[in-house]
Amino acid sequence: MKGQATFSNKLLPYLLVAPQIAVTAIFFIWPAVQAIHQSVLRSDPFGLRTRFVGLANFKALFADPYYLGSIRLSFLFSGAVALLALSVALLLAVMAHKPIRGARVYKTLLIWPYALAPAVAGVLWLFLFQPSIGILSQALHSVGIPWNYTLNGTQALLLVILASVWKQVSYNFIFFLAGLQAIPKSLIEAAKVDGAGSKRVFWSIVFPLLTPTTFFLLVMNTVYAFFDTFGAIDALTKGGPGKATETMAYKLYIDGFKNFQINSSAAQSVILMALVVLLTAVQFRFIERRVHYV
Repeated sequence: MKGQATFSNKLLPYLLVAPQIAVTAIFFIWPAVQAIHQSVLRSDPFGLRTRFVGLANFKALFADPYYLGSIRLSFLFSGAVALLALSVALLLAVMAHKPIRGARVYKTLLIWPYALAPAVAGVLWLFLFQPSIGILSQALHSVGIPWNYTLNGTQALLLVILASVWKQVSYNFIFFLAGLQAIPKSLIEAAKVDGAGSKRVFWSIVFPLLTPTTFFLLVMNTVYAFFDTFGAIDALTKGGPGKATETMAYKLYIDGFKNFQINSSAAQSVILMALVVLLTAVQFRFIERRVHYV
């Protein structure tokens, strides 16, 4: 039996974790506390007068139909992004895992989009689907599809979803490919010897062994869809047309940095944080039951 690692200096373990604790305290705990504090106050645009209003900011938000619409849109948007990004990445990982020529080239090219920032990804899709000069928008017009996402809210939402999925597929692909490579080949070969087809092998052996990876990516993709897609939305639609792509994160930005409603935006940030924490807890509570850990 191997002995446990010990430290001769009792302060050393605390010194080793101190940088991470400092980063967490400065960039997460402190802003979160400040947001909670601001959410129960009401001040003028110049910050000269401030008074305590309790939960009035939250009550005003839940009485606002535009804010309730942003909540519904955020759940729809995050669900679509997570589902599509996971499905496409799994399909690409399974295909790239096969013994095909040029597999290393395919894997490298599929990983490249992950190096781009969401805002850059949004600009790329903007050039492709720009109604007047976009290559793909011209192709859609040529087949009789009237494409103009600046006027059509459904098209704008679809475009933002596609751009966000394209950006996230590479991240999911890396983990799915690593998970496939970790599955013992002997299990798959034994199943094929018993007469199992490719589909039966995948759904009975491969996918159950990938459930830990899939569960991790589900949580990460949900957080990504709620927060990190802000850059793509800002670059492509800026929340329009007619608030069709104004998610909770983007409405928070508009109210706080454009309309200078600091206290309302602070309350929105608290609600957004609480929703994401609650959604993550629900995923761990119910979905993790179906995860098969080897």
